[in-house]
Amino acid sequence: MGKGKKKVIAAAETGTAYVPVETDFQWKNNSGELAIDENFASQNFWKDVCIRYFRKISAVIGLVLIIIISVFAVIGPGMNEFGYSDQYLSQKNFAPRIAALEKYGIFDGGESMKTTTGNREVNYYEEKGLDDLYYWFGSDNFGRDIWTRTWSGARVSLIIAVAAAIIDMVIGMSYGLISGYFGGKVDMLMQRFLEIANGIPRLVIVTLLLLVLEPGMLTIIFALMLTEWVGMSRIARAEMLKLKEQEFVLASRTLGAGSFFIIFKEVLPNIIGPIITQVMFSIPTAIFTEAFLSFVGLGIPVPRCSLGSLISEGFNSFTTHPYQIIPPIVVMALLMLSFNLVADGLREALDPKMKEM
Repeated sequence: MGKGKKKVIAAAETGTAYVPVETDFQWKNNSGELAIDENFASQNFWKDVCIRYFRKISAVIGLVLIIIISVFAVIGPGMNEFGYSDQYLSQKNFAPRIAALEKYGIFDGGESMKTTTGNREVNYYEEKGLDDLYYWFGSDNFGRDIWTRTWSGARVSLIIAVAAAIIDMVIGMSYGLISGYFGGKVDMLMQRFLEIANGIPRLVIVTLLLLVLEPGMLTIIFALMLTEWVGMSRIARAEMLKLKEQEFVLASRTLGAGSFFIIFKEVLPNIIGPIITQVMFSIPTAIFTEAFLSFVGLGIPVPRCSLGSLISEGFNSFTTHPYQIIPPIVVMALLMLSFNLVADGLREALDPKMKEM
């Protein structure tokens, strides 16, 4: 029994009042009971997103592949003495030749040609005495270096896809947020226009636009901008309808905040996760659309090239020189796969519901 309690009892027995003093009490050490659970420790949101993202191996692999391809798209065309439009007709259809590997019997410049009398092994480097010449990916029908053209085409395709995705994000996000916030007649009119725009086949719009305007990079970006913003607007509208009646929006409205302040300062930061994920998913779509347009002859005009135009050129000589179509196909496939892996990783990392507790 504590000293303070004994003194209180003694005072009660004698019928006198007791006034407690500081020495009657002692501090209780409860630091062990107040320990913080580290699983729920507060930390920065984006730091938490990065931790969860890098735990997903496939997403990390996709990010690494994108970085590698982007680096080669920047420095690849300058790694040898050939330009993307330089033609050497005396050196056309040369097979791939790499100095470090030719001594092992691979990539030594030789290829098997199908003739009427059977297969024939040829090596144009040796036949023409070009011992110091190396085409790492080979040369095409006009004597152009496929290595340089592949990475130049990857650069063009990446610029078109990323630019179109960013522009579509701005247009679609703004359209969907405004439509969902105001609702009523404004939402009805905007959604009816959206349905009309979405009802017209995108290929028809892009084809007609490219026939009217001069083919080029800006024209393709503009064509993709007109057709790819619909999906983004729907996601933004759905998120706005879910959040616009939340307490923080009602509080801002009560304090006198304007509509556009609420839309772009209050709601937008809370839906940045789905927006980023949709942008990453839209980049492979833009790459494929650009490649398809270039493949059918509506893309980048010669002498410039993109991955689609390179695939189209390689397709024409696929039966005789199959190595010409392999590099652009592999690069485009890796790009599309990598962006999808990154988008899938971001979707899981940015979704709080998928956080491991």
